[in-house]
Amino acid sequence: MAETRDLNRLIHELNAGLPPESAADEITRLTSWLETLVDHRGSDLILVAGAPASIRVDGRLLSLREEPLSADEIEEAVLPALPARARSVYGQERIADASFRIARLGRFRINLHRERGRAAATVRALPAEPPRLASLNLPVSVESLTRLPRGLVLVGGPTGSGKTTTLAALVDEINRRDARHIVTIEDPIEYEHGHRKSIVEQIEIGADAPDFPTALRAAMRQAPDVLVVGEMRDPETMRIALAAAETGHLVFSTVHTSDAASTVSRVADSFPLERQPTIRQELSMALAAVLTQTLLPRKGGGRVPASELLVVSYGARQHIRKNALQHLHQEIALTRKSGSITLEESLARLVKEDFVELEEARGRAAHPEEFENLVRAG
Repeated sequence: MAETRDLNRLIHELNAGLPPESAADEITRLTSWLETLVDHRGSDLILVAGAPASIRVDGRLLSLREEPLSADEIEEAVLPALPARARSVYGQERIADASFRIARLGRFRINLHRERGRAAATVRALPAEPPRLASLNLPVSVESLTRLPRGLVLVGGPTGSGKTTTLAALVDEINRRDARHIVTIEDPIEYEHGHRKSIVEQIEIGADAPDFPTALRAAMRQAPDVLVVGEMRDPETMRIALAAAETGHLVFSTVHTSDAASTVSRVADSFPLERQPTIRQELSMALAAVLTQTLLPRKGGGRVPASELLVVSYGARQHIRKNALQHLHQEIALTRKSGSITLEESLARLVKEDFVELEEARGRAAHPEEFENLVRAG
């Protein structure tokens, strides 16, 4: 297959329902890769030009025994699986996110993008239904976040740390227990929620609304009890989410941060300097909790989260307002009775319960001396 060809013509043919040359074969090829992914209980299929197709299993990257792929082969394999809207976006912007379903394999999320001027893609396997919160091995006190009457709950962690999975489990817990109106705003939708005791509306950016701020403003007029914002991407989304939390809604969202202090800082620093004191004031009033997590290799296979939870108290609000964020770690220790837990306590528990190796946990501790003391105390 030639390395260069008319991408827009291919997209036009696909959108028009015309079968471009080898399209059926390429769909079968993608399906074959995804069958391998599912058979190995992997999380991601990774397609990069110049390398063979690879899958991620328990956090480890495994190369499939195939020839290196070309950029054209990646586009030919992935584009037919994208909905027409996502194909159009990719044709214009050279990057697109979408979810799709294969009947016998389940749902998947595709990110088709460019690297070094060539096509590349990551396809993530999505579980058939949201996980139960109790199955995630998070601190027991995390369940209390689903019982909050109002406020902003931020879930932080690096890419691939399970933030979206945790959000889905929190929504599922509310959905099973309470009669509430839940509105989620996602790009794209990863976990599908059925209506149990709650009514759950799921809005997908691109398909149902043009962007997060527009969707969030519209959702505020739909009388929700719970709002889930897939990601705090821009100041406008953050501003509306803060206002929603201040006016009586329970709002969940994610940020790419590693601890409570960096989470608060990320939100405030997203605004112009002159607005940051006002945002910190609003955040100090609206923020109910910060949960951050990272995934560690689990003994015997799989991965397990280590978590830090700050349940925001009067002291934490004062520190946020004054921008004295270095004191938030101390506030976690002071609010243990409310459910707060440090990352070091979580890591020590994983070691004591024989979930992870000592060295692996030691390398993740933000406060090594605290971690060593906790391990020795056990």
